[in-house]
Amino acid sequence: MNARLRQIGTWIDRRLGVRDLLAHTVLHPIPRELESPMGWWYVFGSASLTFLLLQILSGVGLALVYVPSADQAYESLLYLDYEHPLGWFLRALHYYAGSGMVVMVLVHMTQVFLQGGHKYPRELTWCVGVVLLLCVLGMFFSGQILRWDPDAYWGLAVAGSMAGRVPIIGPDVVHVLLGAETIGAAALSRFFALHVFVIPGALLFFLAIHLWLVLRCGVSAPPVPGQIVDRATYDRDYAESLKRGVPFFGDAFWRDALVSALAVIVVVVIAAVLGPKGPTDPPDPTLGGANPRPEWPFLWLFALLSLSPREAETFIILVFPLLVIGVMFAVPFISNRGERAPSRRPVAVLSVILIYTTLGVLTYLGFTAPWSPRMEAWTADPVPVEIVKRSTVPQLVGGSVFQYKNCRNCHALDGVGGRRGPDLTSVGTRLTRDQLIMQVSNGTPGGGLMPAYGKQISPAELSMLVDFLVSLRPEGQPAAGWATPGPSLGAQQAAEPTYAKQLPPPDAS
Repeated sequence: MNARLRQIGTWIDRRLGVRDLLAHTVLHPIPRELESPMGWWYVFGSASLTFLLLQILSGVGLALVYVPSADQAYESLLYLDYEHPLGWFLRALHYYAGSGMVVMVLVHMTQVFLQGGHKYPRELTWCVGVVLLLCVLGMFFSGQILRWDPDAYWGLAVAGSMAGRVPIIGPDVVHVLLGAETIGAAALSRFFALHVFVIPGALLFFLAIHLWLVLRCGVSAPPVPGQIVDRATYDRDYAESLKRGVPFFGDAFWRDALVSALAVIVVVVIAAVLGPKGPTDPPDPTLGGANPRPEWPFLWLFALLSLSPREAETFIILVFPLLVIGVMFAVPFISNRGERAPSRRPVAVLSVILIYTTLGVLTYLGFTAPWSPRMEAWTADPVPVEIVKRSTVPQLVGGSVFQYKNCRNCHALDGVGGRRGPDLTSVGTRLTRDQLIMQVSNGTPGGGLMPAYGKQISPAELSMLVDFLVSLRPEGQPAAGWATPGPSLGAQQAAEPTYAKQLPPPDAS
């Protein structure tokens, strides 16, 4: 039996050359310096590859059950979570392996940048790595859409609105993404194809190129202060170092295997303890309690857009990402020679510190953003007692409208409540009654943060709500729009209704 298997293996190997390919891969020489403790900095690429394999295996299992249709996708995920044996664990493993892959790719690229591994002759290796990072982020975003919950729905809506700002071809790009004029079955089907076929195909294609470039150009030796990269001599010096090099299938291989195994164990434990991510609620755009946020790799952009003025949105959406990607592609050509040791490259070290500090702060703000509605504020935060004491009965009714129409989720009174919108404690001194009616009915002009509530509130409720808002001002201070009324006259004019349209015309005789 063993002889027969060897004959079959020999027959296949003569036609495919598998043995030579594997031998070239695992036995290719690497610098001997990688056997030192510095070699532990070179394990993140293998960990990224391990997470990709874990993603593929778990993704195949999920694809056997997941139904990519608008009316069954949500239910199929619930079936995986609560009915299918270990379906919840498979979903959790797929999600956290994807998160781990993002982390490992970022750490790997940071290590390469800090140690000058992008310099000559490995410029193209770095550029392909940038493409791989974009593919990994695309996989993460498209995977969120497949959860088909409010986060998925509104994430897709935001992505569509961002794509719609592309000059000239914006509407066509949106139609390609959504497959229709609205978000529905066509959009889910397209993102399923992206997540399962298109992006993984591109990822594997560029990964093969990346690995070939690593074999072709070699693994860079750990940097040594004073050792510079010079195009005229580098190739010769590197070839000389490989003459006393060691095969990859040795300490380096077992080091990579150990770290990859530990990474898998960590992800398995996290998946078993935390369980799958979502889905939360059905993707109903009319749900008032939806508080969608993007996945964690995109929270920094979410925070940046929310903190920036409206005039900067188009720049942040269209120009800023292209600038960032362009700079990443340009790095190996701008910094192509010279020192590789981080201790001799302070600009590189400071750049990494600044970038990760900024990303960390923005990501934290994305998690705890003050512009996000406090969905429990209308039940947890009562109207301040001082406001209640000085309010008339119609104003108190307006206060209850303010509470139970969820205005409190975004607006605070005396600093208590939501912080997405401005504190309304003294709004009566800033906006007139007519301005308040327009603001509540039509929302912020140009589609800003304040939505239009004209169709969600009755005229009577609107009138009492505005009465309440007009009363929100310091004691004795006139309402907005009064020039110099005395206290009693101002109070009388504010309280006295107008009957001009209800009285009969004067007798002409």
